[in-house]
Amino acid sequence: MLEKLSFDKPIYVLAPLAGFTDLPFRSVVKKFGADLTVSEMLSSNALAHGSSKTLHMIEKSPNEDPYSVQIAGANVDIVKKAVEILNTQEGIDIIDLNCGCPVPKVVGHGSGSSLLLNLPLMGEIIKTIKDTSNKSLTSVKIRLGFEKKNHIDIAKMVEDSGADFLAVHGRTRAGRFKAAVDYDAIKEIKEALSIPVIANGDIDSYEKAKWVLEHTGADGVMIGRGAVGAPWIFHQLKTGSVDIEQEIKHEIVMEHFDKMIEFYGPRGVPMFRKHIHTYSKGYRGASVLRNDVNRIDDVSEFRGVIDHFFKNSGMVS
Repeated sequence: MLEKLSFDKPIYVLAPLAGFTDLPFRSVVKKFGADLTVSEMLSSNALAHGSSKTLHMIEKSPNEDPYSVQIAGANVDIVKKAVEILNTQEGIDIIDLNCGCPVPKVVGHGSGSSLLLNLPLMGEIIKTIKDTSNKSLTSVKIRLGFEKKNHIDIAKMVEDSGADFLAVHGRTRAGRFKAAVDYDAIKEIKEALSIPVIANGDIDSYEKAKWVLEHTGADGVMIGRGAVGAPWIFHQLKTGSVDIEQEIKHEIVMEHFDKMIEFYGPRGVPMFRKHIHTYSKGYRGASVLRNDVNRIDDVSEFRGVIDHFFKNSGMVS
């Protein structure tokens, strides 16, 4: 087992989230408490064909250690070629196979949660990754089923195919992101397997994360949408403290903005607007701030406005 990723105590993982968990965001949550960060989901097809945009998405921050790259794919040969490309990239510790994405575009290509309909193929792809990869670990992200649950069969196939650990999103593909998360099913998977299991789905607060760990017996929690606008959830989990000082929040927001500019250049300004919309929720004067930043393109002016706001504005009581 990879020394950097010990399951002796619960681990806290940032879930891959398209359009959000890029290098700047991952580096911030890593600095403030996440044990493991995962790249945005990458197409094995794009990797196999040497897409420069996809290779740029693999780049990691120096503090991302360990670091996982998530791929999606449904063709064994193409996945093998994608893994061979990843083998040439330094600094990757884990290759993760996405078997959970419910998005029609992904499912339509037979990838993501589509693989839950063909467990032999899913198993073959996992084995191919495991056999081809020169990385320390192979992991898999699953849902509980496609239309209906067959979560134990899926999880057993993941384990039998050689995966070192898995993350479970507690919904079926049909449940998308709306259905209630079935934490009992995650608990059943944990009890049925001998490899570590990470719980995922609607973990949006410190209290909920602690409850999910206790209820499921999982070896960790994976947090995605719950960290957008509140990446300090990892700081809470790491420190064991519910209360987050305003100074910490301010520091995280500014660090995130600076990393965006460092990584994307001036393009980081318009890209950061969506983050300001989530960071400022619940603050006095948030709507005025959102209107202001929507009109600002200059890096230093934008930085000055948000710095002043988060330094001086308080939460609505």
